[in-house]
Amino acid sequence: MTQDTSRLADFLPYLLSVTTNAVSDMIASEYRARFGLKIPEWRVMAVLGDAGPQTQRSLVGATRMDKVAVNRACKVLVDRGLVTRSPNADDGRSHHIELTAAGRAVHGEIMPLALEMERRLFASLSAAERKDFKALLARITARVAELEGTAEPKELTR
Repeated sequence: MTQDTSRLADFLPYLLSVTTNAVSDMIASEYRARFGLKIPEWRVMAVLGDAGPQTQRSLVGATRMDKVAVNRACKVLVDRGLVTRSPNADDGRSHHIELTAAGRAVHGEIMPLALEMERRLFASLSAAERKDFKALLARITARVAELEGTAEPKELTR
């Protein structure tokens, strides 16, 4: 193998994954310590808080987590009283997942913390760099959808 093709440290998907994990781990330690939430549980709550009630299938698409992780997160959140599950009238095999009042309260407490952590994390980037970074992430996400044959990035559905 040549030097150009063998350096993991130069492989962009690896760098993106490592960076994502580092950011998630930093944020997760705060959420776990303050709210007893793991990453999958918070991701489900964040989507529900942003988009409203979802099916577990739509949560899989929105979070890019596998079905088992979403199912486990939903079960924990139901057991803690942070979300409810109700039958989906359109599909008897699925359920709608929705934040409870307690879930909305926790979500409301976490969001200011999340935004402050985002501010601290990206403080070394200018406003223009942050805007460019978001645009680049959107382009990469769109390209993944294109390569997967879904044509469009997976959207949140109500």
